[in-house]
Amino acid sequence: VPAKTYDTGAYHEPGAIGILFKIVHAFLYLVQPNTFPQGKRINYFCLKYRFVIDVLLCDTYLLLPLFLSELQAIYYEIGFIVSAALGLLFILLLPLVGLCFCMCRCCDNCGGEMHQRQKKNADCQRSCFATFLFVASLIIRQVVGVLCAYAANQHLTNQVRGAKKLVNSNFKDLKIFLNDTPAQIDYLVNQYNTTKDKALSDLNSKLLSNKCFFFLIHIFAAIRETKEALENVSVSVEVLQEGTERLHANLTDVKMHLSNTLNDSACNAAQAASTCNIIRNSLAQLNINANFSGLPGVSLQLAKINDVLKIDLSSLVQKVYSQYRQSNFCHNIKSVLESIGSNITTFTRALPVQKILADLMVHLTQSEAYVQDYFPLVEQYDFYRWLGCLILCCMLVLILVFYYLGLLCGTCGYDKHASPTTRGCISNTGGNFLMAGVGFSFLFSWVLMIVVVLTFVTGGNVEKLVCEPFEDKNLFKVLDTPYLLNKHWKNYLAGIIFKNPNVNLTFEKVYSDCKENKGIYTSLHLEHLFNINELLNISMYTEDVALKIEHIQINLSKIILLDEIGKENLLNFSSSGIDGIDFSAYLTEINKSVTKVDLLSFANDLEARADQLPKGALENALKGHANNIRMIHNQQVVPLEQAMSTLNQSIRLLKRTSSELMVKVKNVISAVNAAQDLINNNASQVIVQETKKYMDTIIGYFEQYTEWVKESISMEVAACKPIANVIDTAVDIFLCSYIADSVNTFWFGLGGSSMFLIPAIIFAVKLSKYYRRMDTEDVYDDTENGKNGYHKEHLYGIHNPVFT
Repeated sequence: VPAKTYDTGAYHEPGAIGILFKIVHAFLYLVQPNTFPQGKRINYFCLKYRFVIDVLLCDTYLLLPLFLSELQAIYYEIGFIVSAALGLLFILLLPLVGLCFCMCRCCDNCGGEMHQRQKKNADCQRSCFATFLFVASLIIRQVVGVLCAYAANQHLTNQVRGAKKLVNSNFKDLKIFLNDTPAQIDYLVNQYNTTKDKALSDLNSKLLSNKCFFFLIHIFAAIRETKEALENVSVSVEVLQEGTERLHANLTDVKMHLSNTLNDSACNAAQAASTCNIIRNSLAQLNINANFSGLPGVSLQLAKINDVLKIDLSSLVQKVYSQYRQSNFCHNIKSVLESIGSNITTFTRALPVQKILADLMVHLTQSEAYVQDYFPLVEQYDFYRWLGCLILCCMLVLILVFYYLGLLCGTCGYDKHASPTTRGCISNTGGNFLMAGVGFSFLFSWVLMIVVVLTFVTGGNVEKLVCEPFEDKNLFKVLDTPYLLNKHWKNYLAGIIFKNPNVNLTFEKVYSDCKENKGIYTSLHLEHLFNINELLNISMYTEDVALKIEHIQINLSKIILLDEIGKENLLNFSSSGIDGIDFSAYLTEINKSVTKVDLLSFANDLEARADQLPKGALENALKGHANNIRMIHNQQVVPLEQAMSTLNQSIRLLKRTSSELMVKVKNVISAVNAAQDLINNNASQVIVQETKKYMDTIIGYFEQYTEWVKESISMEVAACKPIANVIDTAVDIFLCSYIADSVNTFWFGLGGSSMFLIPAIIFAVKLSKYYRRMDTEDVYDDTENGKNGYHKEHLYGIHNPVFT
C-alpha cells in the first residue's frame, strides 16, 4: 500500500544544557523516590474529592478509604511537602530575622557597635571569612545559581520561538494522514482488477483443449523456423560457393606473383638464398581448404515447405481459439467477476470514511488557524516571562556585585599596619558594600524563595506525575484505570468513541500501536463500528460464484479444433524431405577451415622473413605481398567464416527438427483428434470437472485478495504515526522537554543561590568588621594596672584622631 513519509521527528535533543536537566532529575529523585501510584491507589487519589460530599452524606464506612487515600497521598508527596515547608519557613523567617538583625544592630548589638577587639589571629579570621565568602557563596552561587537559572530561562525562550516549525510540521503530517487515507482505500479496491485479470488469465490457460492449442501453435512455429533455416542454408551455400571460387582465384594469383618475385636474381645471393627457399616451399599452403561446390541443394525441401505455408494454419487455430474465448462460458465468467468487483466497490462506498475524514479535516483546519492566530500572543507572554525571570536573576547579580565590590575594595584597600579606627576609605567602602549586599539579601531573599517554592511544587510534580509516567507509559495505565475519568464507564476511551465502555480499548494500547505506525483500524478497534471481516466474508462471494457458474450453459458443438485441410498440411510438412538432407556432408565441410593456412599468420611470417633479407627491392616486394594477403583475409575470408557460422546453425536446427518431426506431427494430430472427440461426445462431464477446478482457483484468489485487504487495512491503511507524534510533541517535547525541564532547572539554580544567601550573609557581616572603619579600638597599656593588656580607648579618654 503506498504510504507517505512524515516530516515530524518527535524527538528533542536539549544539547549542552541536558547535563543540567539530568542533575535536576537526579535531585528530584532524591526528593521524590517513591514509585508512581497505580491501581487502587490512583482510585483513592483521584476519587477522594469527587466522593467527599458522598462521604458526608452517606454511611461512615466510606470514611476509611478516604482517610487511607489521604495518608497515601501524603506519603507519596512527602518529599515535596517537606521541601515546600522548608521553603515557606525560609520565606517567613529570613525577613523576620533580617528585621530583628537590623533592629539589633541599631542598638549597637549583633555587630552594630563600631568597635573591634584586637586579636592575635585577626588576620587569619579575616582571610578565612573572605575565602569562605568568595568560594562557598560567590563562586558556587554564580556558577550553580545565576548561570543555571539564566541558561534555563534563555533555553525556554529559544524553544518557544522554534516551536512554531514543529507545530506546523505536526499539522502537515495530520493533513497528509487525512488526505492519503481515501487514496489508500481506493488502491485496495483497484487491486481487485489484478485478481480479476489473474482469474481471466487462468481461464485462458487452463480451459478445455488449451493443451491442443499449445501443441498446434508450437508445431506451426516449428514450420516457420524450418522454412527460415532452409532459406539460410540455401543462401549460405550459394555465398560460400561463390566466395570460395573467388578466393581460390586470388590465392592462385598471389602464389604466381610470389614465385616471380622469388625467381629474381637477388634470391641467388648467399644471404637470401635460404630464406627464399623457405618461402618458396611454403607457397603450396596458399589454397582453399573447404569445398562447398559438391554440397547437395535444399531447393526441393524449401518448395514443399512453402506449399505447406500457403495455408495459414496458425491463423486458423487462433480463429478457433478466439471463438472459444468468446463463447458464452467466457462471457458469463467475466460477468461474474465484474459483479464481484462492483460489490466490493459498493461496500467501500458504504463505509463512513469520507464523511469522518471531511469532519476531521474541518476541525484540523480550524485548530491550525487558532494556533496560528494565538502563537504571537504566546510569544509575547513568553517575553514577559523571560523579562520577569531576568529581573530575578538580576536581583542575585546585584547582591553578587555588592559582595564582589566589597571583597575587591576591602582586599585592595586593607592595610594591616592601620588600626581599626584609621582604616582607609577604600577598605571602609568595601565593608559598606558587604553590608549593602547583606541588606539586599534580606530584601530579595523572600521574593526569590516564593518563586522557587511555586515553581518547585509545580514543575517538580509535573516531572514526577506527568513526564516520568509518560516516558514509561504508567500515565496511560492511570488513564486506563476503570471508572477513573467517568465513574459509570469502565473504559473511558471506548465510551467516548463507541458509546460502549465495555469494549477493551485503552489509551496505552492505542498509543503503542500508533507509535509502531499501525493502521488506525487496528489501533482504535474500529471493528466495533464496521467489521471488515463480515463485509469481506469470502463465503458470500463463494456462494454467488458457485451459483452463477453452475447455471452457465456452455455450447461447444460448433468448435472444430483442426479441420482436414490443416491435418493434411501437417502430414505434408512431416514428409517434406528434410530428413533426407545429407547433414554429414554439410557438417564435414563446415568443420573445415576456409584456407589450409591462416592467412594472417602466413602474412606475418612472410613479413618477418623479409626483414631478414638485405635492404632493397626484394624486401619491399615481399612486404607488399604480405599486405596483399592480409587484405584478402579481411575482405574475403572473414565474410566466408560468418557465412559458415550461419550455415552451421541452420543445418544443426534442421537436423534436430528432422529427427523427431514425424513423431511430433502424429502426436499433435492424435491429441487434436482426442480433444475433438472429447468435445463432441463427453463435453458436459469435462466441463463440470473443469468448472469446479476453475471455481476453486477463483475462490483461492479471492481468499488471497480479501486476506491481503484485511491485513493492509489493519496494518498499513491510515497508519496513525502522526497521532503518536502529536502526543509526543505536546507532552514529551513541549510540556516536559521545553517547559518542565526549563522551569525545574530555573528553580534549581535560583533556589541554590537563595540557600547560599544565608552563609553569605554570615560571612559578609563577619568580614565587614575587618574592612569598615571603627569609632573606637583597643589600645595596649603597660603602666596603669601593673600588667600588660588591651583595653578600650574611650575608658581612658583617648579619642580617635580621625574625629578630633
